[in-house]
Amino acid sequence: MIIRKLNAEGQEIWRYDVARVLNETAQEIQIEAFFSLPKEMDKGYVVFKPQDRAVETFYRRRWYNVFAIYDRDDGRLKGWYCNICRPATWTAERIECEDLELDVWVDARPDVPPLILDEDEFLALPLPFDDRMQAQIAVEMILERAADNRLPR
Repeated sequence: MIIRKLNAEGQEIWRYDVARVLNETAQEIQIEAFFSLPKEMDKGYVVFKPQDRAVETFYRRRWYNVFAIYDRDDGRLKGWYCNICRPATWTAERIECEDLELDVWVDARPDVPPLILDEDEFLALPLPFDDRMQAQIAVEMILERAADNRLPR
């Protein structure tokens, strides 16, 4: 299966192949992938490593997706990277998602508050009012699910 990340205009930004589908229903699909980074990437709030495991959940009706990120060395959950995006579409061959730049990082450590990322990039996008509202609702939903420990693993 191929995952295609698109920008808000529907143009492909990047793509990657997925090892396997873990679960699929009519409204969501969960896949497993491994980071193919050339080297470690320190974001300040987390370090992503080559071959970190991601359990990625995409939704047909929600304006976000959630990547549960596990450390390649010890398998521990680092946290959840949540992309604010238009609802995903998928077939047996591929998953597509139009990214709206805004992201939320929810750390697995309960004492670390969630971070809302890339707000400037989101605000710079020429989006319709309804898309902006859906994005704001998506952030609120993610924060509620994080507070209730209901993000997918």
